[in-house]
Amino acid sequence: MTLIQSLILGIVEGITEFLPISSTGHLILASGLLGLSQTEFQKSFEIVIQLGAIASVIFLYWRSFFDVRVIKRLVAGFIPTGIIGLALYKVVKTYFIGNEHIVLWSLFLGGLALIVFELFHMESEDAKDTIQSISYPQAIAIGFFQSIAIIPGVSRSAATIVGGLLLGLKRKTIVEFSFLLAVPTMLAATGLDLLKNASSFSSDQFGTLAVGFIASFAVAALSIKFLLGFIRNHDFIPFGAYRILAAGAFWLVILGTF
Repeated sequence: MTLIQSLILGIVEGITEFLPISSTGHLILASGLLGLSQTEFQKSFEIVIQLGAIASVIFLYWRSFFDVRVIKRLVAGFIPTGIIGLALYKVVKTYFIGNEHIVLWSLFLGGLALIVFELFHMESEDAKDTIQSISYPQAIAIGFFQSIAIIPGVSRSAATIVGGLLLGLKRKTIVEFSFLLAVPTMLAATGLDLLKNASSFSSDQFGTLAVGFIASFAVAALSIKFLLGFIRNHDFIPFGAYRILAAGAFWLVILGTF
């Protein structure tokens, strides 16, 4: 992987990590378009590069990490994902990450599900409007929704946001909780991968990771600001439509056929 390719993938990660369109799926597909094979380093890169996006959340929401009430709910939300992710780590990295068919079907079906959900979802008047008001059972349930995103292409953001809306949270509340919940989730996923594979990385590969990290950090901060502004007046149907169109376009370009 060249530094230019790392920069491109960092930008892709920064744009897609917090939008409900699947960052992992886009990284896998973008890697395919760039002609990068799914080596062990490439698979690790697609996990580790998310640290840049997570750093942007810490930068923008650092005060929230000093609120004990928020931290307790993040811990509750992380528990299901942590257990499921650890149990299925080897299966996911061996058989799921790098599988373009899984990514494309997940993008397509997830887009349909997002559109159908938004057409029928009605926010209740008593929907919870602060992260501190989220109950622990709700936080745990959101964690289970998040764990669905171990399947590449599902989108961690989409899974947690839809789960939170179903559980009676206001749109802004679950979007911000999704941002914050990404921090322990992605730190754990990245830490586990680095623990297992960092010793095999060369110094050049660490430089490649650094370029992707910086690009991801800068672009993700802008992406967060964009999404918060977008949800004030819009639902997620445009993202659902994009997922369907992207799945079709990628299928034609990468696989050459439906």
